[in-house]
This record gives sequence, C-alpha cells and structure tokens, in this order.
Amino acid sequence: MSGQGVVERASAELSKRINGLSLRVGKQHRNLRKAVYITSRPVTWNELLIDEEFLNNFFWYFTPLERSNLARVCTRWKDLLYRNPNFWAGLALCINYKQFRQSTTYEKAKLYASFIKRGFYSLGMIGAKDEDVTDLINYFPLGSKHVHSLILRWCGISDRGLENLIDHLQVLYELEIFCCNDLSEGGLWACLSPKIVSLKLADCINISDEAVGAVAQLLPSLCEFSLQAYHLTDAALGYFTSKQRDCLNILKLHSCWEITNDGIRNVVESLPNLTILSLSGCTKISDDAIEIISESLKKLRSLDLSWCPRITDLALEVIACDMTALQQLSLDRCVNITDIGVGYLSTMPTLKVLFLRWCSQLRDNGVHHLSTMQSLQVLSLAGCPLLTMGGLCSLTQMKNLRELELTNCPATTSELYQYLHEQLPQCLIIE
Repeated sequence: MSGQGVVERASAELSKRINGLSLRVGKQHRNLRKAVYITSRPVTWNELLIDEEFLNNFFWYFTPLERSNLARVCTRWKDLLYRNPNFWAGLALCINYKQFRQSTTYEKAKLYASFIKRGFYSLGMIGAKDEDVTDLINYFPLGSKHVHSLILRWCGISDRGLENLIDHLQVLYELEIFCCNDLSEGGLWACLSPKIVSLKLADCINISDEAVGAVAQLLPSLCEFSLQAYHLTDAALGYFTSKQRDCLNILKLHSCWEITNDGIRNVVESLPNLTILSLSGCTKISDDAIEIISESLKKLRSLDLSWCPRITDLALEVIACDMTALQQLSLDRCVNITDIGVGYLSTMPTLKVLFLRWCSQLRDNGVHHLSTMQSLQVLSLAGCPLLTMGGLCSLTQMKNLRELELTNCPATTSELYQYLHEQLPQCLIIE
C-alpha cells in the first residue's frame, strides 16, 4: 500500500473516532443539563416556599391587600412581590404621618422609594400637616410624575399646603379629601387642577355651596363627583354648567340634609347624562324628586335612595315605569315602602342589583314578587323584621341569583340556610 493510501485510511479512522466522541459528549451534555434541571426543582416544602416559579403563581391566589401581609413573611417573598408591580394594582400606599414624622431622613426616602418600586400610583396621607407636605416634596421628587391619586384623611393641611402639594403632583387626576377641617373653599379655588377627573369631598366643616362653584368652574373634565356636606343648599346644585354636561356621569350626594326637590331639578337640568346618582341620606327629597329624575335622566344605570324616609311606593311605580335602563337600585332604610312598591319593581327586566336593607314594612308578599325576577343577581333583605321562613324559601326560584344577604333577619335559621345553599348552589349567601 502506498504512503498516500495509509494516510487516507488513518485520516478517515481519526475522523470517525472524533465524530463518535462528539456524539457521546453531546449526549452526556444533554443528560447533564437534564440532571441539573431535575435536581434544581424543589423537592421539599422549604425549597418550594422559596422557589420563584412557584411563588409567582402562588401569589396570584391572594388579593393585593393580602399580599401586603405576605411581603412581611421573609425577605425572599418581599423581593419577589416588590419585583412585580401587577401584584399591587388597585392599592394605595397609606402613610400615618403622626408616626412617620418621627422617622429619619433615610427611612422617609426608603419608604417613598418603595412607592416607585412596587408600582403604586395612589398615595394616602393620614394626619398630615404642612411640614409633612414640605418633606414629601423634598424626599419624594419622583412623586411629581408617579402619583395619580391622592387621599387626604384627618389632615391639618392648610389651604397653602394643599396648593403646594397639588402643584408638586403634576400628573394627579384623582383627589379625595376626608375630614380636613383646616381647608376652606378658598383653598379649593386656589388649588384645583383642570386635570382632575374624580373628586371626593366629605366631612370638611368649611365646605359648602361655594365648593361646588369652584368645582363647576375649575374642573371641565370632571367625570365623578362625590360630596358629603350637611349644609349644602339647593343653590349649590345650580352651579353646574355646560362644562360638565357631557363628561360628568357619576354624582354622589351623601347626607346633604338641606337638599330638596328643587335642588334635584337643578341637577338634572344641568347634568342630563348622569349614569350613576346617589342621594343617600338626603332626607328632604320626596316622590316628586324621583319623578323629576325619571323624566330627565334617561341614561341612569344606578340610583341610591338609601335613608330617604319620604320615598314611598309611588316613587317605585315611577321608577318601574320610566327608568327602563336602571340596573341597580338601593332603598336601604326607606321605611315607607311596602309590598306594593316592591311589586312594581318586580316588573323591571333590566334590574340586576336591589338593596332593601331594614325596610321595616316589607312582608312575604313582597318577597314572592321578587322571586319572579330572573334578571336579579344581587339581593339584600338584611334586617327586614316581618319576613318569615316561608317567604324566604320562595327565593329559591331565583336561579340567576349570585349574592343574597339575610343578616339580622329574625326568621332565618340554620335549617333555612342549609336549604338555600342546596337550592342555590351558585349563590353566595351572607348569613
């Protein structure tokens, strides 16, 4: 054999051996990766409870509020929870400034940094004063671009302090002020930003008619307005203009004791596009106000008449006949409605949510009317003293019911609850 042939044969044999070695090495490498993968999976409870893949799925079984407690379990859980802003959607970071005021500069900066890290957009300030506003501006400069919603509760902030705070929060569009008695209506005139689309004012002793004037003039894009002011008069409800006509669709007036039917007329003439209206605790309105509402608010989807003692069955007849788009109705503590009025409501094919808590004249006949409402999904009869077990048993005909509240009903027994659970397995029964 020539020298060239020997070289060729040797080269071929060497190539074959190299290829075989490559195949064996590749197979061993795949097996090694598989072994590493298998051994990296958690095999004990302790390993499982720190496994990132497991925890990222596990945390979704809890509400955002519950996750705030889970973040305290250990550093590992805290790090994973803080890493995903979606875990905190819908929560506000609430700071009690009576305690926080004593914190060091480092602690303040650290807490404000966690606001950004956890993806919060809503900030709650409890018991804050002007000095706390100054600290927030100094230690939380990023708040100017990250705080979309501000909640002030029991604060001693002055008009000037509020103005400085809102000037700092440049992207603020939701504002809630509760029990801040150092603020005046002049402060609202000075600080309300046209960017605000949701405003809630409650239990501020210096807030009355002029506050509504400020809102009407300064907030052209307002979509939701909630107001609790005991001394608000009918004149205040005449301040709304064409600026809010198209955009303002949620109006909630709570415990406005001086508002009468004339005030309601002012509202519906200025705001015909309301879809949600609450008059809870407006004790002077009567059936005539409901007739005014039914004539003008054709887009109304939700109406709250709780704690309105002058509402009678005549109002319910008007609601049933004219409010054809209504889906939710609250009549808690309307002590003058009877089975006759509830009978009118039972003819409404669109009604999905009905609250009749502590309606003291409601009897079994009214419940029999309700049992024919196949559209109803949520019903509360809590505290109705005249209902019997027989009347409540008729509720089993409501196969589309998803939530039923029967707390403080004298006729309820453990046997009744068991029967209702059996007949309405898809319904949450609040005992």
